[in-house]
Amino acid sequence: MILTLAGFAEITLPKLVGDGMVLQRDVPIKLWGWAKPGEKISLKFNNRTYITNANTDSTWQLVLEQQNAGGPYNMIIRGENTIELKNILVGDVWLLSGQSQMDQTMERVSPLYPNEIKNAGNEMIRYFVVPTVYNFKSSQADIPYGHWESITQDNILRVAAISYFFANELHGHLNVPIGIIRSSLGGSPAQAWISEEVLNAFPVYYDEMQRFKSDSLIAGIEANDRNLSNQWYSKMNKADLAYSEKITWKMPAADVSGWNTINIPAYWADAGLGMINGSVWFRKTIELPKHFEAKAAKLNMGTIVDADSVFVNGVFVGSTGYQYPPRRYNIPAGILKAGPNTVVVRVISNSGKGGFVPDKPYELIVNDESVDLKGTWLYRVGAEMEPAPEQTFVRWKPGGLYNGMIYPISNYNVKGVLWYQGESNTEKPDEYDELMSAMIKCWRSAFGQGNFPFIFAQLANYMESYDYPSESNWALTREAQLKTLSEPNTAMIVAIDLGEWNDIHPLNKKDVAQRYALAARKLAYNEQNLVASGPIYQSMQVKGNKIEITFSEIGSGLSIGSGDYLKHFAIAGADQQFVWANAVIDGNKVVVWNDGVQNPVAVRYAWANNPEGANLYNKEGLPASPFRTDNW
Repeated sequence: MILTLAGFAEITLPKLVGDGMVLQRDVPIKLWGWAKPGEKISLKFNNRTYITNANTDSTWQLVLEQQNAGGPYNMIIRGENTIELKNILVGDVWLLSGQSQMDQTMERVSPLYPNEIKNAGNEMIRYFVVPTVYNFKSSQADIPYGHWESITQDNILRVAAISYFFANELHGHLNVPIGIIRSSLGGSPAQAWISEEVLNAFPVYYDEMQRFKSDSLIAGIEANDRNLSNQWYSKMNKADLAYSEKITWKMPAADVSGWNTINIPAYWADAGLGMINGSVWFRKTIELPKHFEAKAAKLNMGTIVDADSVFVNGVFVGSTGYQYPPRRYNIPAGILKAGPNTVVVRVISNSGKGGFVPDKPYELIVNDESVDLKGTWLYRVGAEMEPAPEQTFVRWKPGGLYNGMIYPISNYNVKGVLWYQGESNTEKPDEYDELMSAMIKCWRSAFGQGNFPFIFAQLANYMESYDYPSESNWALTREAQLKTLSEPNTAMIVAIDLGEWNDIHPLNKKDVAQRYALAARKLAYNEQNLVASGPIYQSMQVKGNKIEITFSEIGSGLSIGSGDYLKHFAIAGADQQFVWANAVIDGNKVVVWNDGVQNPVAVRYAWANNPEGANLYNKEGLPASPFRTDNW
């Protein structure tokens, strides 16, 4: 079922069709809207006039002749009312979707890119954010709000980083206007972005979508989640010993004579406190020089699991409600003083291992001077709790995001799609390639523009690394992504060297975007001689006690990215027990062996959550995709 809008007395346009939009060049351009049934509609654009009448269901559509890149132009649409759209560009429009990697803003990644942010601003790049909307009952005719905006100093920090860097890279290379439509949602699994019709092939997800068509079910789940969460926090706050003492623990004068010590950063389960949940208070006293007194400052508290509230000299300076964002707090002028200053952090752990994530910045900064906050802190448990109740994220359920965030924009002409997602499907990697293939076909069918370019990112390296070959759902998900290349007119970028072991949201989004741009230039713009991918496993051949691996996408040759020898190759015999292997580049092949495995049958490369040090590249500097030759 598709929802249409009715009852119009005058012309109405979808939110995507508005001032500042970018229209796709070199193809017939679809424009649409709603009006009174039978109403005559004329559209004037670039010295041409187009005429149609509204259908009986109030919808109308016009197809404009293809346009060359250019602008700005105005557009006038007339019926019983007149709409004038201004500042329209014609160029290339890309749809960027997926989960949180596509959401991450320039503000989030700002420590890596101060100069890029300082110099940002481009009237020829336009950005449109599709609001978060889900609907399980029907595909929506429009999104509730949204507008096109050019990149300026006023908005650059809230623009998604991959969106900006990709658009900037393409514009610099093509010198045509670039439009970015970002329709993404953190935490969303692939099945949320697939239509009901296509989900029919996935009975579990199809049935789940049917259940969530019930408004009462959703209301009941959300009410129950709120109640359980409120009860948990209320119980914890009432039990927190910090508030029962005469001087609360956030204050410098609080009695800390009975507090214990801990070395921060650390998860407290690994530092003697045990696997407890609830609230734990941490406190550090630092000596500051006279010239710091009363100055404004910045406080970096790394990343904390799960939530935190921070106080400096008893004054609240910031709070974050969940684990992923970096803690970057501003200390207003007048709080710091010469001599001893207290930093107090109340940490709430909902479940699992609470604490301060290692290898993150913990520091106080005044002007260009930094005071290291790592080291010995005092701590005391405020309230020990059972794990918090798990929440049901309705917005992530199957089909809902497709109906609310993809179908409503599918009439708009695009050059192609960039996709970054997969983290939320790593629990079931065996089905991911089928989901991806189904989703790509679903979107192409909805947009009605043929097999437009679809470029996706393979999962980056993440989590702790191991010094032995291991099994890995993340590796299996990367393999599923690799299999998705069987879909026509697709490309994959490899990000196995762009992640951070301790952060599911790595900051390096510029290199990700540049690899997307390379793939786009080859796939969508037909730069056939461009090397746009790292090596991709092609075949293997056993020769004695060695296995020769052949690759495609070797560019001008295979190379070692860093170090003196290839790392993260493993080999196994018929016993299926993988051990680390020697590996050398021999022309356009890699030869793999271990003297202890006389009859090898399989090789794996970078097969881990975080294959730290994996270093097979081509000479163009693009990393090889992880792979395995077995299917055990």
